[in-house]
Amino acid sequence: MENNNKELEARMAATIGVEVGPQRSWDPVNLPMIRHWCQAMGDDNPMYTNLEYAEQSDQGSIIAPPTMIQAWTMKGVTEMPAPGSVPRTEEQPYVLDMLDEAGYVSVVAVNCDQEYFGYVKPGDDISHTMTIESISELKQTALGEGYFVTELWTFINQDNEKVAEMRFRLLKFKAPQQAQRPASADSQSNKPKAPQRPRPGLNRDNAFFWEGLKQGKLLIQRCTSCQTLRHPPSPMCPSCQSLEKDVVEASGKGVIHSFVNLHHPALPAFDDPNPIALVELEEGTRLVAGLINIEPEDVRIGMPVKAEITQCDDELTLALFSPVTE
Repeated sequence: MENNNKELEARMAATIGVEVGPQRSWDPVNLPMIRHWCQAMGDDNPMYTNLEYAEQSDQGSIIAPPTMIQAWTMKGVTEMPAPGSVPRTEEQPYVLDMLDEAGYVSVVAVNCDQEYFGYVKPGDDISHTMTIESISELKQTALGEGYFVTELWTFINQDNEKVAEMRFRLLKFKAPQQAQRPASADSQSNKPKAPQRPRPGLNRDNAFFWEGLKQGKLLIQRCTSCQTLRHPPSPMCPSCQSLEKDVVEASGKGVIHSFVNLHHPALPAFDDPNPIALVELEEGTRLVAGLINIEPEDVRIGMPVKAEITQCDDELTLALFSPVTE
């Protein structure tokens, strides 16, 4: 397909490497936020919340979980930056705004890589700058045509020391339009096929999970050394670092730990809005899954649900969750 976006691509290329910010944090690093994060993530590392334990460590104090580095400088729901932040200027156009204006209004996160250079502790004042590191050429994907954009976030503390970097890659795309067939006598038999859900990324660690669904089983990985269950599957146990593992079949029963009703972007093959839940299984592990047989406005945290092994098409079988009725 011929690419007629030369002017757009030239404008986007001019944004690469332009540093924006810094964006500052509303509050210094603090124990209450750390505690809430750890509770939400199920992380019981004593270095994060046990003051007595942390004071006896080589750090001498509580430290913040490295993976929550982005939380300290996040804008609020009102999109207001913290006082002292340096706003973007007219000379620093945002490539995502350019793509919106050009019709690439749908977005999906691709991956996020973080690298840590130092510990973050209560009292630290964290800020970050952001640059566009790279923009791909126009790509044809299963979701539609679009551009992959990689942002580089650099996090520093009050002493101007770099404590972390984050590369955040996303795809800005145009959802394909359904082909319009000419009306004919046999048009009913030639209806366009319904759009398919995206295919999962298969690898050696998670292949058992998808094969189990095809057999009508919801399988969870288990460490054979310490018997800890884990999901998503991984090559090493996060509790004891063992590489030995097997699988157990879950009952499929659980409760909604958290949820979101996704309104934007509207994606083919999904309802609008699309209810998505973080389900805590009765075995203790959690997994992200779609919800069925329920109106989005009726979803509640703590609601009992049960897995419904659902064949979505000839190739894809998923565990979707339905509310448990009395």
